[in-house]
Formats: sequence, C-alpha cells, structure tokens
Amino acid sequence: MASLNGILGIKKGMLRTFNEAGQAVAATVIEAGPCVVLQKKTVAKEGYNAIQLGFKAKAIKKMILPAQGHARKAGAESGFTYIKEFRVSNPDAYTLGQVISLQDIEFRQIVDVIGVSKGCGFQGTVKKYGFNRGRMSHGGKHHREMGSTGMCTYPSRVIKGKRMPSRMGGEQITLKNSMVLDVRPQENLLIVKGSVPGPNNRLVQVKCK
Repeated sequence: MASLNGILGIKKGMLRTFNEAGQAVAATVIEAGPCVVLQKKTVAKEGYNAIQLGFKAKAIKKMILPAQGHARKAGAESGFTYIKEFRVSNPDAYTLGQVISLQDIEFRQIVDVIGVSKGCGFQGTVKKYGFNRGRMSHGGKHHREMGSTGMCTYPSRVIKGKRMPSRMGGEQITLKNSMVLDVRPQENLLIVKGSVPGPNNRLVQVKCK
C-alpha cells in the first residue's frame, strides 16, 4: 500500500513527560484513527489524486440521507462525524471500506498538526490585541475604547487592516514541526511535544513531513 501522509485524530488532553536529562516536557495526547476509506479521487475524474477518510463512527441514521448513501456505498457499517481528504500519489492502492490506523503510517520525528483554535467570541482590542486602556480614575471617559481610527481631510477614511474589535479565535491553525514523542498503535495514541490548537475532544489533522 502506498504511504499515507496523514491521519485524523482527536485532541484528548495534555500531560507531562520527562526526557533523558530528567527535564519536564509538556506534551499533547492525540487519539489518531482508526479511519475508513470512503472515496477515491483521481486525476481523470476530479482533477487530483486523493482519498477521503471518515473518522469517529456514529449511528448512520443520524446522518443526512446523502451522507448515509455515501457511507453505504463504501461498505461502511456506520456513519462518521468527520470526513476529510488526504492527497496520495496512487489512490488505486486503497480500497473502499479499508481501515487505516497508526500502524499503516510511517511517522517521522517531525509532524504538522492542524486544528481549529478555541473560539472566544466577539472581543475588543484590549483583549484581542493587548491595547492599553484609558485611565480608570474619576472623569476618565476612555476606559477600554480603541480610540481614534479615522484620518483627517486626506485620505479621509479608515486605513485597511486597522486592528478593531472583531471575532476572536475559531480559526484554523497549522502547528508546524511538532516533535513526535511516542507512537502507540495498539492504543491508537500519538503523543507530540507542546500544545495543539483547539480544545479537548476536537478534531485535528496530523500530517507527516
């Protein structure tokens, strides 16, 4: 089977490990796989080579009808909470309904982890960008406001890219060059050094370098 460059997983939490020098190292535990091949995409039909993986099984009746048919066409016995694609060089090396786990991936020392950061809602500039606040004493009318944003007669507008109150978090973040500390295929666990974007029990993608 052709080598797959990544797998889907769920961030389970963080822990502390110790290296050979006895130093404490923060690490993140990822429950990676098993995934099921739901579709093969080729250059002749879709314009690129890839396979579609389903992860985290759920009752197939809880999926919409098109998704139910898509899963049954691949021979899957259940539905899936997450469905993502991974580029491969030879899709014909995989079969529909094939189960892919950590044992099928050759992990190196460095991987990229993709996740969605924690959403913080609509926030002001003090929290989002660390702006200084105004004086809090009596008579101060400028506490947490962002201050002047416009210009004078020329150009008489707000410059594009101005940092203003807006939605904070909830964005896809790619954490590059994360060190793999341990791989446990029997438990479907992957331990990487440092923190991983997003809250616990949320989807992450692990891609090999």
